[in-house]
Amino acid sequence: MENNSEIIAAIDIGTTKIVALAGKKTKDNRFEIIGFGTTPSKGIRRGVVLNIDETVNSIRIAVKKAYDNSGIRFNEVFIGIAGQHVLSQKNRCSLKIGSTDGIIKKEHLQELEDLMRQMISDPGEEILDIIPQSYIVDKETGIDNPCDMTGSILQGNYHIIVGQMSMVNNIKKCATIAGLKVKSLFLEPLASAEAVLSSQEKESGVAMIDIGGGTTDLAIYKNNKVVHTAVIPIGGNTITNDIKQRLAIMEKQAEELKIIYGSALQEKSQEDTVISIEGLKGREEKEFSLRELAKIIQARMEEILHAVMFQIESAGIREKLAGGIVITGGGSLMRNLKQLAAYITNNDIRIAYPTGYITGEFSDLLNKPQYSTAIGLIMKGCDYNTIIEEKSAFDKLNEEQEAEEEKPEVNEKTKSEKHKHKDSDSNGKLLDKLKLKMSRLFDEDED
Repeated sequence: MENNSEIIAAIDIGTTKIVALAGKKTKDNRFEIIGFGTTPSKGIRRGVVLNIDETVNSIRIAVKKAYDNSGIRFNEVFIGIAGQHVLSQKNRCSLKIGSTDGIIKKEHLQELEDLMRQMISDPGEEILDIIPQSYIVDKETGIDNPCDMTGSILQGNYHIIVGQMSMVNNIKKCATIAGLKVKSLFLEPLASAEAVLSSQEKESGVAMIDIGGGTTDLAIYKNNKVVHTAVIPIGGNTITNDIKQRLAIMEKQAEELKIIYGSALQEKSQEDTVISIEGLKGREEKEFSLRELAKIIQARMEEILHAVMFQIESAGIREKLAGGIVITGGGSLMRNLKQLAAYITNNDIRIAYPTGYITGEFSDLLNKPQYSTAIGLIMKGCDYNTIIEEKSAFDKLNEEQEAEEEKPEVNEKTKSEKHKHKDSDSNGKLLDKLKLKMSRLFDEDED
């Protein structure tokens, strides 16, 4: 069994499936996946745990599959989180620089972030992430990194992601019961973005849409920063349910129709193709055209895309998406989705796979849009560990410097005391000699 402290474990708890991965970063900055397991998800709907026991059992199955094909035991894991209970907001706070020289240091940035946590703290919410947008030093705005600058007032603009505490705790509880320690939670659209977006796209402005089973997640980037996130409570399962209801068929049949024949656009040629579905026991077959199926799917896909455009417009960035719109997730595989999305958004569309980042024996199997979130969790887990290691090294260096600064003071004090004591001894001996000499003089006079 492989024993490597650099191995990262992650679990994507989705509405349709649970994915367990183990991987590590390679020398060429790619990610080797060395353990993989997946199973249908039970007990989860739209990112919310509805049944603890079923969710725990699904996690255990996925983790066991990953262990069986890799020998990697999962202990600490990174977990993705999404759902309607996850909200984002923007806020600003300020800090007076107390140092005498007025130089801004990393400690000031951390103190500013801690102040922000206190400002938006709510008994019913848990802060999942605080993402710096920009800083203001005195009146100078638009600063990315204020460290080593001189100023009296430091302000920070932040993108804050919060989740309903009860929902967050339920996810943590499921992982704990399954025998896992949650190292950190990551917002799923940010994880997916890590796996499918390039740095050029993030710099120029891009909207990433992850169409999952229960939700459609959105993350918008500009100047390499997250400027907006949202979770839309419609996904692939909603489309399956629409087909089931409209055609009066079983859910399993509806899912198969969606995967095999589904299209996001109606076409005239589809009228000529008729599909037959086996009826329930003793009942006749059901027949309908491909165009009728496409009409159901297109209506729901349009609703998703219009909801996305509402979020993009709310963020005030519609005209700033030079990198276009990137779509990933299992729902991105729907035929003609690219054409429909281009028509509704009036933007350049790319269907994204996590191709450029993964390697190893599972790379071909995982190179699909539905695994973008899981791959992204591994990537963010590696970044998280690097940040923690750097912070520990920084704290250790500070402690050593403080210890060194204290030593000279102690030594000088000791030296001073020794010198004072030595001078006192010398003065005492000199006085004794003087007394002896004077007494002799007095003795001579008496004689």
